[in-house]
Amino acid sequence: MTDTITPTGLRGRMLAGEMLAGTFMKTPNHVTLEILILAGLDFVCLDAEHAPFDRAAIDACMAVARARNFPVLVRIGDGSPARILDVMDMGATGIVVPHVDSVDKARAIARAARFGHGGRGYAGSTRWAGYTSQKMPDLLARSRAETIVLAQIEEPEGVDAAADIAAVPGIDGLFTGPADLSVSYGHESVDNDDLRAAMDSVGAACRAAGKTYVTWVPDEATAAAWRHYGFTTFVVSSEHGWMLNGARAVVKGIHDLN
Repeated sequence: MTDTITPTGLRGRMLAGEMLAGTFMKTPNHVTLEILILAGLDFVCLDAEHAPFDRAAIDACMAVARARNFPVLVRIGDGSPARILDVMDMGATGIVVPHVDSVDKARAIARAARFGHGGRGYAGSTRWAGYTSQKMPDLLARSRAETIVLAQIEEPEGVDAAADIAAVPGIDGLFTGPADLSVSYGHESVDNDDLRAAMDSVGAACRAAGKTYVTWVPDEATAAAWRHYGFTTFVVSSEHGWMLNGARAVVKGIHDLN
């Protein structure tokens, strides 16, 4: 699964080290995605791990995303080949797979997300494939160029194996989960030395392998504070967090008029 085609779109921007901002989308509704696209984000990640996305909701969001030529990732609840095939065929630009704590898991998800022997099943009739409107060679080339696979590092075992996971062909980047990592290390806050050491170690693994380095942050101030670990792609909060923060600020402002 070695790249023979220049990465394009969001994948190309990630691997080139551009500073990118996305968000998790928790509301299973395509209108929410339309609004988030207007914010100027570089991508949106549908959180099908922790939010109530069913197949119909993901499908509707992907129809909007493809119509607007906007890159959408999906964080799936598990890295099973069937789940990966499902979201990729619907039109996802890529996947985020949680709890990747071994090289074997990384190899499995990288294989399942791309075409080839033992990999993603080929169908030219899907939304991603243009509903039979495109030819197989073009689709195979596009998959190699645009498909993104991000492995979330959320356990100490994943941190220990990060260098080997990052080196897996077909893994485009590592995504540290600060909350899960902190909890796994026995902490109740992300303000801890174990997380800082983990982010530093995983960042070194990404740099050595030439892969993108991703994390979640609540706001731009945290992104700025964590930039030195080598992150170039930030998943910032979610539309839930932004709605709450915006509403609370307005309510406070009104109440302060008293």
